[in-house]
Amino acid sequence: MQVGDVLRRKSTRIATVRMNETVAIAAQLLRTANISALVVKDVCRTEGNTAVGMFSERDVVRAIAEHGAAGVNRKVSEMISVQQLISCTSSDTLEHVRRLMNRHHIRHVPVIDDYTLVGVISIRDISRALDHDEAPQLQAAVA
Repeated sequence: MQVGDVLRRKSTRIATVRMNETVAIAAQLLRTANISALVVKDVCRTEGNTAVGMFSERDVVRAIAEHGAAGVNRKVSEMISVQQLISCTSSDTLEHVRRLMNRHHIRHVPVIDDYTLVGVISIRDISRALDHDEAPQLQAAVA
């Protein structure tokens, strides 16, 4: 099964935050959308359409742990690592992405096809897809 198979079943909305926004704004976006990670977009290159990282609940906690209450006023860009964006393509297998997540200790990966952000896949998405894929096999084994 490929990443694109999972994305076709998900909402097409991709939750993002600009890297010059504050941690407080990012936390509000996370809460409002009831999600645990946002794609961080650049504010300079290509008019702000370049994915440069991921911002998660863990980053909110880290900002507060490192800077106290003032952490919510820090910029998202200060709290993410932009050296290397870990991403995948819609043609990658779920197993490949699962290994990528394990290797880098992450739970969300942006999906980028031809330099365009097309979605985000989470470890939960992968788990659900693999469980769903195994269900017919289990039913056949029981029968």
